[in-house]
Amino acid sequence: MAHLISGLHHLTSCVAGAQEDIDFFTKIIGQRMVKQTVLFDGTLPIYHLYYGNANAEPGSIMTTFPFKQAGIYGRKGSGQVKVTGYSVPTASLGFWVERFRQYNVPHDPIAERFGQKYLRFYHPAGLEFEMIGDDNDDRVPWSTDEVPAEVGVRGLHTITLSLRETFESERFMIEALGFRKTGQEGAYTRFEIGKGGAGCTIDFLHEPDVPAGSWTFGVGTVHHVAFAVRNDEEQAKVKAFLEGLGYTDVSESKDRNYFHSIYVRMPGGVLFEIATTDIGFATDEPADQLGKKLLLPPWFEHRREEIISALEPISVP
Repeated sequence: MAHLISGLHHLTSCVAGAQEDIDFFTKIIGQRMVKQTVLFDGTLPIYHLYYGNANAEPGSIMTTFPFKQAGIYGRKGSGQVKVTGYSVPTASLGFWVERFRQYNVPHDPIAERFGQKYLRFYHPAGLEFEMIGDDNDDRVPWSTDEVPAEVGVRGLHTITLSLRETFESERFMIEALGFRKTGQEGAYTRFEIGKGGAGCTIDFLHEPDVPAGSWTFGVGTVHHVAFAVRNDEEQAKVKAFLEGLGYTDVSESKDRNYFHSIYVRMPGGVLFEIATTDIGFATDEPADQLGKKLLLPPWFEHRREEIISALEPISVP
């Protein structure tokens, strides 16, 4: 499947308050507000917020569900995404240290892994992030008055998974998804696809003594990581290939309005999604007006007043 999966598509996490989340990503991190919509599954009215780079391109997108209003909390552990890595110029890491100090964002000292400097920092809901220095990423960052383009986030870089066991998960990455194993450093194992590097990298962190985390939606946990294919035809080929390997729990294709998705759990327990790139976020609002207003899928429009009245009021840049 290496010829079909091109790299990362997006990552979806469960956060606490909606406004707190918007302020963190758009004001502190300097991301573009790409989309305001709602969770398409289940019955609870929950925001689904999207953030990305200047072009809102696959591989830059972070999406969040603010579940605090529903009173649902997750449990961190193995079998989950542990760290979301963003790509920034290496020379910008000092800027980010000072910025996190200014805004009282918890963070660790700059460190190095696989020959790259990185800065670990923490979302208000406890989610773990890293700014990873990479000078070979030419994606266009969103810029703000406080976060200029020269230091801005290019997109997703590396997603780190916490796993109690790794052997079968390594087989899955290589045989099922087409990644190649490219490095080992302590408890970390690196896998890359395509050109490798930013937007094309998954790290395993072997944590044999960490109990399994929750799989449901819930504040403080990452729900899934998504990989990109071009269209429904390629997605169907990936689904058939996975099922042919014995992964018969691959979901049917789900319409997410901006892409189509299938889901499967890899052997270590992390939920993976395969998402298409051929629809995009300008399907229901102009590309230069992304994220300005709450948009609902056609099948929820008849519930608009009910949904809006149940959601936390927010202010969006």
